[in-house]
Amino acid sequence: MTHGLSTDTAAAAFGWTRAADAGLTFRRITDADLPFLARLYASTRTDELAVTPWSAEQKAAFLAMQFQAQHAHYQQYYPTADWLVTTRGKEDIGRLYVDRWPSEHCVIDIAFLPEHRGSGLGGALMRDLLDEAAGAGKAVSIHVEKFNPAMRLYRRLGFLTEEDKGVYDLMRWRAAAAASGKQASDYQVKTA
Repeated sequence: MTHGLSTDTAAAAFGWTRAADAGLTFRRITDADLPFLARLYASTRTDELAVTPWSAEQKAAFLAMQFQAQHAHYQQYYPTADWLVTTRGKEDIGRLYVDRWPSEHCVIDIAFLPEHRGSGLGGALMRDLLDEAAGAGKAVSIHVEKFNPAMRLYRRLGFLTEEDKGVYDLMRWRAAAAASGKQASDYQVKTA
């Protein structure tokens, strides 16, 4: 499903004005992007693997296997999603995978290279995605690892934990709840 995105498009063309103001553009992933996407994935697991006694070669093999499994899983279970490489200038800096379902938009994955984290890019992009969903009258869901530093951003944006999925929390944003100022403590969290 293309949702109006060309192969290489500015964020503004999709109504993502904050992302455009931050200099972000997007393009659909191709097989040529897989090495970058694998490197990006590995960068999200660095802290987790730092405590393992594995050699660099073992870590690299593990990360390659995990990336391939994740990529195959995403492609199989979210066939209508937009699979986007996030760029700034001419540099590939992240990925955004989003699926637009009849009832909600699902952020499958959003990630940036370490040097681009914590700089407001993710917040700008997420705010644009929330605006898009609100305009369509839809909620937004995302699975977030419990110790992911971005959890603070999602909570500030009004995401609430709806279900404890073990390693992940299923978080959901609803325009009405975000506007009312409800906090996570206002809702009961389901546990796995």
